[in-house]
Amino acid sequence: MNDILDEIDRKILNKLQRDASISVEQLADAINLSRNTCWRRVKRLESDGVISKRIALVDPDRVELGLAVFVMIKAFGHNPDWLSKFKKAVSLMPEIIGAHRMSGDLDYVLRVRVKDVKAYDDFYQSLIAKVPVADLSASFVMEDLKDTTSLPI
Repeated sequence: MNDILDEIDRKILNKLQRDASISVEQLADAINLSRNTCWRRVKRLESDGVISKRIALVDPDRVELGLAVFVMIKAFGHNPDWLSKFKKAVSLMPEIIGAHRMSGDLDYVLRVRVKDVKAYDDFYQSLIAKVPVADLSASFVMEDLKDTTSLPI
């Protein structure tokens, strides 16, 4: 893989991060490349793993998943059996849209999407039934000031 992205690659990536449904023709026009050159660069970025996938972003409110929750977890212990159970629970629970092992006072932070507080309580009950935790706290998002999938390339 070529580890160095040039300015044209960066332009391609920035455009695709804003709208992955853009046609090759539109993309090529926007960055002043020929269609074939643009197509080859996009294919190289895909084969090199720089572009890992193209997806559709869904408005959570329109699919009744309007409540975003950050769940902070402290583990009981740091043993392989607990970690295996935790990873399995995380992978099986679709409400969890992000899971991160942390440094510092917290062990894990989960990003969760649910319909409402009742749905969050159902999620909470299901999670603690699957894996014991030493401490769990949740913060409900009141307002999204910024929420993006675009990387600052």
